[in-house]
Amino acid sequence: MLETPALVAHAANLDIVIRHVLAGLGHGIHAGRERGAGVEFSEYRAYAPGDEWRRVDWKLLARADRYYVREAERDSHVAVWLWLDASASMAEPSRTVKDLDKLWYARTALACVAAIAQRQGDAFGLVVCAGGRAEVVAPSRGPRQLQRVFAALARTAAGGVLPPDDVLRSTLRSSPHLAHAPAVVFAAGDCLDWPSPWSQALERLRSMRHDVRLLALSTQAEIDGSFTSGVAYRDREGDGGLHRLLATDRDAYRAARAAHLDRVAAACRQRDIPLTHATIERPLEGALRAWLRVPGVRR
Repeated sequence: MLETPALVAHAANLDIVIRHVLAGLGHGIHAGRERGAGVEFSEYRAYAPGDEWRRVDWKLLARADRYYVREAERDSHVAVWLWLDASASMAEPSRTVKDLDKLWYARTALACVAAIAQRQGDAFGLVVCAGGRAEVVAPSRGPRQLQRVFAALARTAAGGVLPPDDVLRSTLRSSPHLAHAPAVVFAAGDCLDWPSPWSQALERLRSMRHDVRLLALSTQAEIDGSFTSGVAYRDREGDGGLHRLLATDRDAYRAARAAHLDRVAAACRQRDIPLTHATIERPLEGALRAWLRVPGVRR
């Protein structure tokens, strides 16, 4: 089996990647469905002292000569929202894994979350932020919704800038699931543009008492400044000018990057937004475990 980053970069079908990544993950997104005397049948279990007699399946007793209780599930009414930063900087490639970039990693991570939500029976939707616009796949449940989300993620290309504040405010206003029901928001991006309308939208969602979790992506070259010395690089979202990182600049670059990420982390702590860092060259499973870890109740 290929290591996850190579698999992500070369697999044409998201289903293949998801089966690999989620094998043995054993996580849910939240408590999700509550077992009890609900209306949607889930499973049978052996009778235990204290169970209500009205929940005993008498027909099954006649066949099996044992008492079984019908378990049901109550919908938790929690929607899962996937927020993807697909701005131009997300096209930044790995310098060591061919055909792997930040967007590939982010949309695969979000596809895994969508698959888990579908498995839990949650409604889930998608917001893709790119080219100054926000494309929305409204929340729904089931395998067809999963394929709709997969298709939207697969056709997403990194480009342009993040949507302006008025576009994101309109997106929130037009999404009744976000206005009237609790949600878990999984946001994936590189956080290079921070603060920004995108970060402010996440903070706004948190102020609405939604559970917001952020995945911040980096390449290994961005972390250690191991870009080829003297080669010119173009700012994908800035003025379009060329920039060179010389060997003598590396310490200053690393210090500036660390200071920026410290500001991002401080803003997340202030808003009570769990922040998970991920390096795209490393296996996705570890980042997913941290991202999916259910935090304490923070309502």
